[in-house]
Amino acid sequence: MPIPESPAASSPSRDALAFWYSRVDYERRQPNPGDLTLDRMRALLRLCGDPQDKLRIVHVAGSKGKGSTSAMLAAVLGRAGYRTGLFTSPHLCRVEERIQVDGRPITPEELTTLLEDVRAALAPTRGRLEPTFFEIATALGFLHFRRRRTEAAVVEVGLGGRFDSTNVCVPAVSVITSISFDHTQLLGDRLASIAREKAGIVKPGRPVVSGATAPEARAVIEAVCRERRAPLRELGADFRYEYTPGRVTRDDFRRPRVRVRTARRAWPEMELGLLGDHQAANAALVVSCVEALHAEGWHVPDAAVAAGLADVSWPARMEVLRRRPFVVLDCAHNVASAEALVETLTTTFPPGRRWLVFAGSGDKDLTGMLRVLAPHFAHAFLTRYASNPRGLPAEELAEVLRLGADLSHTVHATPAEALRAALARAGPDDLVCVTGSVFLAGELRPLLGTGAWPARP
Repeated sequence: MPIPESPAASSPSRDALAFWYSRVDYERRQPNPGDLTLDRMRALLRLCGDPQDKLRIVHVAGSKGKGSTSAMLAAVLGRAGYRTGLFTSPHLCRVEERIQVDGRPITPEELTTLLEDVRAALAPTRGRLEPTFFEIATALGFLHFRRRRTEAAVVEVGLGGRFDSTNVCVPAVSVITSISFDHTQLLGDRLASIAREKAGIVKPGRPVVSGATAPEARAVIEAVCRERRAPLRELGADFRYEYTPGRVTRDDFRRPRVRVRTARRAWPEMELGLLGDHQAANAALVVSCVEALHAEGWHVPDAAVAAGLADVSWPARMEVLRRRPFVVLDCAHNVASAEALVETLTTTFPPGRRWLVFAGSGDKDLTGMLRVLAPHFAHAFLTRYASNPRGLPAEELAEVLRLGADLSHTVHATPAEALRAALARAGPDDLVCVTGSVFLAGELRPLLGTGAWPARP
């Protein structure tokens, strides 16, 4: 992985980043099953003083929606007055985004200091302990939250759950979002096997909130929770939601709304800062998680829940960056998230021609994604991102599209060229959708500007 250029960076920070970026990175290449173990992570954290044991953590896993759910939870807890840490992955534009406290990313100087401390902690092992890029990132998150004296930390799983580097904590609540097919080479090609990996974050006696609705996945999560005597709240059984879509026009924006009903109460209707029925499902998980935290003695007022859900900022999730034409940036990277994208475009945006800018990783079900997307677009501008070697070459992507769907398309050497071509074709009443991967969104968002429309109040 190339080290990001920073003209103002001092020599020690460059050295620290070189130490980190030289590590094996499973975000850039697919791990083998035997590569996934918690032994290295536990050993690294012991050397760092086991900071995770001194934090109050909400742990979030799932196939889809875990990042948005984590961001909502952090926003709610922050509005409740807790100093709140948020650990997510991968980052969109800058690596510092992965580690935040009260919505503010770790500074480059703080990151440098922590990296140098981790490198010093590893020095006595003389190379016998070689943690991965993500294991070091996880340790950095725990250390930063401890040093900043966070009162709550929302920690998103990176890959799977059972053997994920974050799965070394004993959380206040574990949250499992929706379960769908993703990372099948590692997690299995059946929902039951995927659910079992996600349910690996369930800890004995600790409450669990689950958004899995597929019967096969639900059965596994229920069995794991029974085995570990972990109290379980399930979407569709213990809590439900009703979604009222928002409406985005050229000149106005009506926020979507959600109404959640739990076994305990009917919550008042609340606004959502993120678009789509799938985000309403995530909000319902947040509400149920808040009730579980109440039972653990946390104080989270209703007003904090409403404010956090309305004001959450989570870029590149159905994010509207321009409006003449509309430019929508999204991170859909599997079939389920592509289906959610199409539904949200249909229910929330005015009709008109739609243009697709698309790139994806070769280990994803790109055929399935393009089959879902193709009927809703006039043309696809296919490209390959440069920030991750897992990206499928645009020419191969074109062949995938030809074999799986009927949609006119062109091939472009870079994401910037694909975006320029789409904007050149689009009229003022059209919509350009950029999707397929967080890596594509991360490369193009800086070119589109970061001022989302409509401006938040």
